[in-house]
Amino acid sequence: MDDLKHTPPSLAQTIATKHWQARLELGFAKREARSYLAHRLYKGPLVVQKSLHPEGEAVCHAVIVHPPGGVAGGDALHLQVHVGEGANALLTTPGAGKWYKANGTMATQTLHFQLASGSGLEWLPQENILFDAAEVGFHAEIDLAGDATLAAWDIVCLGRQAQQERWQTGAYQLNQRIRRAGRLIWNERACMHANDFLKSSPVGLAGSVVFGTFLVCAGAVPAEVLQACREITLPDANTGVTALPEVLCIRYVGQASQQARQYFEQCWQLLRPWYYQKDAVRPRIWNT
Repeated sequence: MDDLKHTPPSLAQTIATKHWQARLELGFAKREARSYLAHRLYKGPLVVQKSLHPEGEAVCHAVIVHPPGGVAGGDALHLQVHVGEGANALLTTPGAGKWYKANGTMATQTLHFQLASGSGLEWLPQENILFDAAEVGFHAEIDLAGDATLAAWDIVCLGRQAQQERWQTGAYQLNQRIRRAGRLIWNERACMHANDFLKSSPVGLAGSVVFGTFLVCAGAVPAEVLQACREITLPDANTGVTALPEVLCIRYVGQASQQARQYFEQCWQLLRPWYYQKDAVRPRIWNT
């Protein structure tokens, strides 16, 4: 910012108001037994560097990278993914998403996923950290074919816990819809400000600073799998496993994003042999 002080006012204003508008389009297809990344188009700083096959040909792994490393107020990230007939893809991120001070302008992340017949998508990003004064809107539109499979989680951390930072000002918004064959099967909305009573209410976050949701859309969950997920217990955290007719919803509310990730991964280890008939194979990036 020191450099801006010596910049002509008109140019300084232009630089100060510049925001990243990043868009990434991915298309996955299947050829014989191999799922692969068939289409990649990006504009702005949102890319996938390389697709991988750490568990064989059937599932294509890809890591979504945001090179700036953080999202400032006014920035917009848009990820559009199409998974073709019979293909399977797993998407994750290399590290936590960092959402900076808003400076009066909301930052947004928009997901639009389309899954064709017989396809599967796993969206397993690492957590999103909302810095103090961050204002963030998360939006997702997911369209599933009649027999497509979706597993998706998101984890939000209010404030930088490593710096003992509290989320004292800012806003969080969520607008998420999932449709199967055009029919709405999941609709979740949330709007929370940093000073809301919801943060401390016993029917809200009850003072917790981390919350997350893991959704699986793959039909009715076998009773033994559901019971195994419910038997996972955590110290100093609240969890819930709810089986709806077409959506399995797993919730976490606690104090640590690492604990939330580990909990969701434990559930994933139990659930994947059911919905994919495959053991869970951790993305390599999680080990770095």
